[in-house]
Amino acid sequence: MTLLKVDVRRKVYANGCCAIENLAFSAQPGEFVAMVGPSGAGKTTLLNLIAGLDRQLEGDILLHCDKSPPSEPKISFMFQEPRLMPWLTVQQNLELVLPPTLRANPVKPLKDTLAVVGLEGCDRLFPGQLSGGMQRRVALLRAFLVGPDLLLMDEPFQSLDAPTAQQLRMVLQDLWQRTRPTVLFVTHSLREAISLADRILFLSGQPSRVILDVPVKLQHPRTVEDESVQNMHASLLDQYPQLLGGQINYES
Repeated sequence: MTLLKVDVRRKVYANGCCAIENLAFSAQPGEFVAMVGPSGAGKTTLLNLIAGLDRQLEGDILLHCDKSPPSEPKISFMFQEPRLMPWLTVQQNLELVLPPTLRANPVKPLKDTLAVVGLEGCDRLFPGQLSGGMQRRVALLRAFLVGPDLLLMDEPFQSLDAPTAQQLRMVLQDLWQRTRPTVLFVTHSLREAISLADRILFLSGQPSRVILDVPVKLQHPRTVEDESVQNMHASLLDQYPQLLGGQINYES
């Protein structure tokens, strides 16, 4: 059963600029979908629409969660910045999103979960005492603690050095395989998209639409350095030289 169905006929900014037009796709439960497109293509705008942070659009965004008992689908959002509360400790930042069943006595579950992302003993530290990579680990863990059906990720590893970004990609793959939410992951890096996703949606420039939907049939987990990832990267750009610019003109 489809978890997410997006059909944005038009999204127009307040200044009259049309950001998105005739953009449609769907995502299945547990699917990891990466979204790649040129700067200014409206990727963040689309995530905000899906999250319900912006409701000004012509079209439909439908979420369906097949649970028993029936409940509203849970959405979690990991932004480009960690967005941790600087006056709260790591534990307190995580407690903000804990479900009621764990909120009464969260210390042991949180300590156990921090170990999963390599943050043992960091529960009493404040965000300012953490490196950028450690802050992203906390933000990533917080996103999964919600128990989301749909996880939206807006370039969450941008501006990190290559080794730290790769460590976080591996942590993300581990957490995703443990709980299998549907993930919509925005990135400018095609190699990053190939290393993580089951499918890649390529977007045009404004007004944005899906110009190519490519399955990634490689075994998880992967890294950006894997030969299979490098080969797929080269093959796509050989076939579609203008793909990352938002066009799918074939190589002549």
